[in-house]
Amino acid sequence: MSVKRKPTPATEEHAPLQLEHFLPYRLSILSNTISQAIADDYQQRYDLSVTEWRVMAVLARFEGLSAREVAECTAMDKVAVSRALARLVEAGRVSRGMHDNDKRRSVLDLTEAGWAIHDEVAPMARAREREVLARLDAEERAWLTRILDKLLS
Repeated sequence: MSVKRKPTPATEEHAPLQLEHFLPYRLSILSNTISQAIADDYQQRYDLSVTEWRVMAVLARFEGLSAREVAECTAMDKVAVSRALARLVEAGRVSRGMHDNDKRRSVLDLTEAGWAIHDEVAPMARAREREVLARLDAEERAWLTRILDKLLS
């Protein structure tokens, strides 16, 4: 036997959520739309997922990170990062070595093949970013940067 649900009081706090006006949803849609536009440029050409590209971009910026540190830098799920790293290592795009002072800690770096892909994809990503930001004037771009920095702090 099912239980009838009592109507929730008609307050703004309990009203049905309007996703199209909900900040986390809107930011997610924006992020996914921009990321996918960039990914369209490299997915087929290099058989590279969005997660794999993000891992490569972090390793290009910070040498010798552990998988845990990559996950922290990207705010991505550790399992997703681990899978991406496994594919990148298998494809010869990332090398996994041992830390000098701690043999239990592996360190990750881009290989020559990884750098070659990075050096082609990074300019494409920057070009797509410029296309998106061109919709804003200089003051709006400055405000966007300030707002994002504030929300991320």
